[in-house]
Amino acid sequence: MAEQDAQTGRRGAAQIPVGLRYMAAAAFFFSVMSLLVKVAGQRLPTQEVVLARSSVGALLSWVVLRSRGVSLLGNRRGLLLVRALLGYGALSCFFYALVRLPLADATVIQYTNPVFTALLAAVVLSERLRAREVFLVLVSLAGVVLMTRPEFLFGGHEQRLDLVAAGIALLGAVLSAGAYVAVRRLGATEDPLVIVFYFAAVSTLGAIPLTALKAVMPTPLEWLTLAGIGLVTQLGQVFLTKGLRLEPAGRAMAVGYMQIVFAAALGLIFFAEIPDGWGLAGAGLIIAGTFGIARR
Repeated sequence: MAEQDAQTGRRGAAQIPVGLRYMAAAAFFFSVMSLLVKVAGQRLPTQEVVLARSSVGALLSWVVLRSRGVSLLGNRRGLLLVRALLGYGALSCFFYALVRLPLADATVIQYTNPVFTALLAAVVLSERLRAREVFLVLVSLAGVVLMTRPEFLFGGHEQRLDLVAAGIALLGAVLSAGAYVAVRRLGATEDPLVIVFYFAAVSTLGAIPLTALKAVMPTPLEWLTLAGIGLVTQLGQVFLTKGLRLEPAGRAMAVGYMQIVFAAALGLIFFAEIPDGWGLAGAGLIIAGTFGIARR
């Protein structure tokens, strides 16, 4: 009987495409990254955490590019620099929000970036934006409003999230969208790892002086946490790349939303973060809107 159950379990696992399993693994590692950032950010400045994450990525990207004999400079250096600066800003905003908002909420707001990508692509790349996409944009933004419940709209003192932190999280999503649009332009001329290297290198250079202004010496446990951030982020990137190579974007995006579930579970376990009805409703609207746009 036990042998039969084991065989059934193996058949069930085999029915899940490898690409989707890669995407689920990526979602898990990215949610662990968010947890470690929140833990490290309880005492360490945001830019110090950004420095740890980006320096590891820059080093690993440099090693791989050198081993492949690929030039680090790229072809369209100006646009590469713009993409890197947008990515650095987005990363800084996201890490700031992770420390000050519940894990699931910060993750959900970051997931509005497909909404802003669609809007920016319509302006910058002249991509068509149909009435359906406009409606989905409004649905997602309504979800953000429900999650934050600003006093000037809802009255009283019931707002659930720190409006400043939520606004910075939303700014991070907008900057992410700008970075993605830049990547669309760069995709035809640049090696993907060169784009990643520019992003990591510029983020490292940007974070160094800001870290020096308010440096805090990490404890041995914090050093381990910072190293863990770099490690799990790299693992997440590897599994994400593998998953996107094997699965259509729509299905891959659907599994990617497991990161929100993982973040909610980790927030509950480690920080006792329990979402209320308004927060769940807002998250549902954001997921519905961004998933509809991402599938397109």
